[in-house]
Amino acid sequence: MSTTARRAVALRVNGEDREVAVEPRKTLADALREDCGLTGTHLGCEHGVCGACTVLLDGEPVRSCLLFAVQCGGREIRTVEGLADGDRLHPLQQAFWDHHGLQCGFCTPGFLMLAAAVLEQDPGIGDAELREALSSNLCRCTGYQNIVAAVQAARDQMTP
Repeated sequence: MSTTARRAVALRVNGEDREVAVEPRKTLADALREDCGLTGTHLGCEHGVCGACTVLLDGEPVRSCLLFAVQCGGREIRTVEGLADGDRLHPLQQAFWDHHGLQCGFCTPGFLMLAAAVLEQDPGIGDAELREALSSNLCRCTGYQNIVAAVQAARDQMTP
């Protein structure tokens, strides 16, 4: 049993305000999964290496396993659950489906959030730069070719 006092934290997740009570050492990833019920954020290595837990914090991709939930109070958090518009998939999600950019799906939420940030920040990003940006996340199944092809297809569709 923990003797650490819980702290109230106001999180803004996918456009919704959520009040959670967490121990100061609880990671953002765990708070999203356990306290907000948003299990799309996956935990892989829990050391910030694999990228499975990537979410957007104020529009920037971050490893949610490396942040404490208390550090994120009042900041804008976007998870994979916030990509789709109701029943309509985000172009990245559709491209992953269309281009077979997933197999087991474990790394997919992290790749989707990383790619969303990259394409929002630089909609016309070149192929070499895109590959470099995506190289920070790890996948053990697809060999990356289909992931890159999916993000390129989404980029091409999203670019006016």
